[in-house]
Amino acid sequence: MKTNMGGTDKVIRILLAVVFAVLFFTGTVTGTFGAILLVVGGIFLATSVISFCPLYTLVGMNTCKVK
Repeated sequence: MKTNMGGTDKVIRILLAVVFAVLFFTGTVTGTFGAILLVVGGIFLATSVISFCPLYTLVGMNTCKVK
């Protein structure tokens, strides 16, 4: 896998993942929508850790500055 995510992109995804988790675990968002947010947050966190987003590959996007 080739890295295709920059630092700013990773930070934003991690922050969103944390916000989604807090909303779910505090009971602010519940039910199916809460579960979906939790899954999306997990995906955001995983893609940030590995610095690779499969969706970026499909649309030809690259936010990583290092070549």
